[in-house]
Amino acid sequence: MTENISAKNPLVSILMTVYNREKFLEEAIESVLFCDYINWELIISDDCSSDKSFGIAKRYADQEGRIKLYRNEINLGDYPNRNKAASYALGKYLVYVDSDDRMFSDSLSRFVEAMETHQCLFGIFSHTGISEVFMLEPASIIPAHFFRKPVLNFGPVATIVTKDYFNKVGCFPVKYGPANDMYYNLKASSKTNTLVFPFPLVDYRVHEGQEFNNKYSYLYNNYLYLRDALNELDLPLSSAEKALLAKKNKRRFLTNIIKYYFKCLNWSKTRSAIRLADFGLRDVVIAIFTTN
Repeated sequence: MTENISAKNPLVSILMTVYNREKFLEEAIESVLFCDYINWELIISDDCSSDKSFGIAKRYADQEGRIKLYRNEINLGDYPNRNKAASYALGKYLVYVDSDDRMFSDSLSRFVEAMETHQCLFGIFSHTGISEVFMLEPASIIPAHFFRKPVLNFGPVATIVTKDYFNKVGCFPVKYGPANDMYYNLKASSKTNTLVFPFPLVDYRVHEGQEFNNKYSYLYNNYLYLRDALNELDLPLSSAEKALLAKKNKRRFLTNIIKYYFKCLNWSKTRSAIRLADFGLRDVVIAIFTTN
């Protein structure tokens, strides 16, 4: 633990990755400055922005010592840059506030208090219908996510994690495009208790420039991350449950790829998505004869 971290109010590293967000960046930074939790550092990692983003961030960094600004020498992309930002962190906890979002003024203090009270390493905001913070063991949250309610389908800005645990689970993967967070959430929640928050950390802004709108990349990466997670991670599921999920994953991809083709009538892109998913004839047969 660093000297900057107090026992009562541990240092929190707020990670903000930036790429051409001049329209929203000031508001995102201001939301951190108005946070009611004081012991934080804001790490801004600019991914070679070509607009005024870096200049805006520098103006704030020059005025506020808790803001630390870095600029990548080459464009890394979304999740490699998230890992890069985390590598600079000195805090006990890591949270992400994207450069197009706004952090609620009281959420960080509530997140940290709950994490400290429950002594958890990983937490996530989710819509569960329960009004209080609660904790789930891996053997509870993983089956619940797959067979009752998908409580882990939220991105980095919905999570809080200790830096030590983030490093222990290997940070974010970088090979699943916009679905990297889904693999990470499964991995993180399968190895420790997860604290589930009924309130969000940020006001998640929806706009056309978000990675969420990259539907084509999600098409095959959603299939790939789950296929690999079922094969690679030590998930607390039975062999039969894993087999069922694997079959349903194939069927979902086949259904989605057919819908995609008839929507765009672009066989070249459809074939490319099938190739990128490494989805063969055997997978098609399994998908067709999958029930439930």
